[in-house]
Amino acid sequence: MSRLRRLFQSSMDATKKALSGSFDDLMPPPEKYIFNFNSKQEIKKWHLYSDSEFGGLSSASLQIPESENGASIGIFSGNLSLEVTQGAKWNISRGGFCGMRSKKFDGFIDLDSYDTIAMKLKGDGRSYISTIYTENWVNSPGQMEDNSWQSFIYVPKDNWYIAKIPLARYLPTWRGNVIDEEIEMNPSRVLGMSLSVNAEGGVPGAKSGPGDFRLELDWIKAIRTQ
Repeated sequence: MSRLRRLFQSSMDATKKALSGSFDDLMPPPEKYIFNFNSKQEIKKWHLYSDSEFGGLSSASLQIPESENGASIGIFSGNLSLEVTQGAKWNISRGGFCGMRSKKFDGFIDLDSYDTIAMKLKGDGRSYISTIYTENWVNSPGQMEDNSWQSFIYVPKDNWYIAKIPLARYLPTWRGNVIDEEIEMNPSRVLGMSLSVNAEGGVPGAKSGPGDFRLELDWIKAIRTQ
């Protein structure tokens, strides 16, 4: 089915519901779970990356260990290194980064009815980067990369914390660099998400530098605050 035909069909379905008085069906719930780290099956939805792919020496893992009380959580941890392997094929200009990126959704998810991403996290005092990937509509048609939108998250040490990031705070980026243009995200075509950490940069006052990192995750969801 073509995109135009799908758009027409969804518009017709919404119109029929409105005319039949089913307004409750048109109003989405106030929150929508995107990821819930309560099962080992959740690990299959993610893949890890680091500067080691380009000759760096950073490393990362994602685990959901067994819990005695049955309350599982995800643990994204590893080590950030600024060192580079001698004779590396790639001449990287910056090292010291690791990330976990979700595999692409089956199609996309529609977050157009929500204005904020919420995450329940326990950190180590470092600053992390939340990235949302949307269908390519900013770059030229010849570029197959997804559009990426990023925002920093400071996660306090040792205590569970619910971070709330308005979608309006996510900035358009390309390969880690902010695009200096006024571009609006299309939240109705979200293809995936990621969390990453750098040894350098981030929120002022946050822990930085090479060394170990650890981020515990309970859930990630979209919420409507207005």
